[in-house]
Amino acid sequence: MTGLVRLANKLAVALYRRGVGRTAKHRPVLLLTVAGRRTGDPHTVPVAYFEHDGGYLVAASAGGAKREPQWFRNVRAARQARVRVGDRDRDVEVRVPDPAERDRLWRDVVLREAPFFDGYERKSGRTIGVCLLTPAGP
Repeated sequence: MTGLVRLANKLAVALYRRGVGRTAKHRPVLLLTVAGRRTGDPHTVPVAYFEHDGGYLVAASAGGAKREPQWFRNVRAARQARVRVGDRDRDVEVRVPDPAERDRLWRDVVLREAPFFDGYERKSGRTIGVCLLTPAGP
């Protein structure tokens, strides 16, 4: 199954770069490139996002999967990443909020803008992590 997921991810990234598939489930999508926590190799994944405080908030929902996505494990270990929004690439600083801030962001940003994400959390049986991606320097 992992091989199928990787293939689907590669296809989604390629389509995004060609200008196709920039939304998912009524949410805009960005490409997130982050170094692997073990190898340091860059990995790119399409992720739905929320604009927040001049940056982006992303949720590791994985469509309600029981396990959090690998990209979120990599994000936890990273301080920086790169995003592509539309046809624009930007370096970003990565921050995973503490549990209290996560709960506030989940309620005030994610669920306010996309209430269906609550179903992902219920389906997954886990607290879905979020991270903030803030544009780095000028």
